[in-house]
Amino acid sequence: MGQRFTEIKDSLREFIEAQKIFFVATAAADGRVNVSPKGMDSLRVMDRNRVVWLNVTGSGNETAAHLQELPRMTLMFCAFTGSALILRVYGSARVITPTSSEWPELYALFPPNPGARQLFELKVDLVQTSCGQAVPFFDYVSEREELNEWAAKKGEAGIKQYQLDRNAVSIDGKVIN
Repeated sequence: MGQRFTEIKDSLREFIEAQKIFFVATAAADGRVNVSPKGMDSLRVMDRNRVVWLNVTGSGNETAAHLQELPRMTLMFCAFTGSALILRVYGSARVITPTSSEWPELYALFPPNPGARQLFELKVDLVQTSCGQAVPFFDYVSEREELNEWAAKKGEAGIKQYQLDRNAVSIDGKVIN
């Protein structure tokens, strides 16, 4: 059965660090709820109550838009191999941009990525497990390289322009600062 904790226990940290995919959920006061799958080597458990993950340029920027209004965020991890488990990590999040003083130190925790857009820091206040017995088994084959190849081909100036053109307003019309 499910359990609740106020911090990420060591065994749960090991589970998180072994996952190849996680899901991020955010919502503003109104509009759509956003749930996004994330992969790559893009998440670090900093301590029992702090997680940082690297977000790369993509088709939208809903997470950043939502956090401007409400800082709540949920991360979900599912066991696709081994013993069944679903793990949700809840808390308050904030955006760290490449112009933030913290960027160099935190970004250095990740492999360089040509599409790096922002980091998200989640201050964890609740960790919840559930059985996950309805989640099917899946085999990990490899990472997809298309997004990194696309970003590298665009180059730094092209990525910045894409972010201005395609990532500055959410699907609900919220302007992203």
